[in-house]
Amino acid sequence: MILVAGATGYLGSEICRLLRDRGAQVRALVRPTSSPEKVDRLRSLGVGLVTGDLKDPRSLDRACKGVDTVISTASTTISRQPDDSIRRVDRDGQLALVDAAVANGVQRYVFVSFSGNLDLTCELQSAKRTVEQAVRESGMTYTILRPSFFIEVWLSPAFGFDVEQGTARIFGTGDQRMSWISLSDVARVAVECIDHPAARNAVFELGGEAVSPNDLVREVERRTGRPMAVERIPTEALEAQRAQATDPMEHTFATLMLGYAQGDEVDMGSARELPVSIRSVREFLPR
Repeated sequence: MILVAGATGYLGSEICRLLRDRGAQVRALVRPTSSPEKVDRLRSLGVGLVTGDLKDPRSLDRACKGVDTVISTASTTISRQPDDSIRRVDRDGQLALVDAAVANGVQRYVFVSFSGNLDLTCELQSAKRTVEQAVRESGMTYTILRPSFFIEVWLSPAFGFDVEQGTARIFGTGDQRMSWISLSDVARVAVECIDHPAARNAVFELGGEAVSPNDLVREVERRTGRPMAVERIPTEALEAQRAQATDPMEHTFATLMLGYAQGDEVDMGSARELPVSIRSVREFLPR
């Protein structure tokens, strides 16, 4: 039995789908406040459901009973409930899930973190690295995934990159190279890590072809035949925004935008041994 935490998110739900395609027994940890439509989709895939919350350790103990593998993608940065925080969910909640897994004899643990090249201090970075250490010291066979910037998040209208409207928000000069990666490719890697020998007690940096934001804008303009209106946020403005942040979530996103401005070119190293081809960001641009 494989437990997926964060199963109603895009990454977690795609992992559930891929696992079910393989015929695996999958259990999804869903919150009482989870979207009914997303829960129904998991149910339609044949995924078993267990109600719980990373902020409720007793529910995690129930969720981990009879489980041999845990895959955790949960984070409060994308889908935040009123009582969520980075500390309560991404740190304390994730640590509680690791403890529950150990207490219930879970053999394998796959944890989705973020790029090891992002060394700017913020609460999310501290939480992720703290959980990584707990996973490594847990005694379980582990895999830690450190993906670079997600295509579906950072190259979306939510962050000012809107191909349909012909607008692009660029953090920094735009010349920095970025190893953009799709959430769907991270899902494929997570599934392969469950039983691949190269993934035993491994930390994998994940990223696709390194392409600068400016090159992406030029590629979109070439394919669409129309110019994009580019808004550039200079590094100095991002540093000021980070310095003036009044809460940990605001400070974290300012830090991530500053990391974007610095660039993130990933060397996947031993992750290349996995039978997953990471697609280039160019494949996700309009044809």
